[in-house]
Amino acid sequence: MRIWHKDLIPYLPRQQLLGQWRECCAIARNITEDGTPNHVLVNKVMEYTPDHFWQYCANVCEEMGRRHYQCRWDALESAMRDVWHYPKVKQEDLYSGWHEWRYLKQCLYNLQEKADCGAIPAFEWEMITDRWPWIK
Repeated sequence: MRIWHKDLIPYLPRQQLLGQWRECCAIARNITEDGTPNHVLVNKVMEYTPDHFWQYCANVCEEMGRRHYQCRWDALESAMRDVWHYPKVKQEDLYSGWHEWRYLKQCLYNLQEKADCGAIPAFEWEMITDRWPWIK
C-alpha cells in the first residue's frame, strides 16, 4: 500500500494512477472495517482529519476523469459518508507535514526504480522527468 505524493497525481503513469484509486478504496474499506488501514506506509492517514483522505481521493478521481478513466465513488461513499460536511482541503494544506519534499523524493525514487525495471513505459516516465528533471 502507498499513497503517492499529492503533487505526483497528475503525472502518475496509468498503472499507478488506476492502482491508486484501488488503493484509496482499500484504505477506506480497512478504516471502516478495522478502524485503521493497518499498513505502515499509509497509517499516517489516521493522523489527519478524514477530509484530507477524502480530498486526496477526490484529486485521484478528478485526474482519472481528466484522462477519461472510469471512477466509481460508490466504493468510497459508504466508508466516507461522515466526511461530506467537511470543508474542502486546500491543495497546499493537504497532508501538510507528510507530503513534503522528502516524501516526494521517496515516491519519485520508487517510480524511478519501476521505470528502470521496465514497469513504466518510457513516454510516461518522460512526463515525470520533464517535471522533475533532477530524477533522470
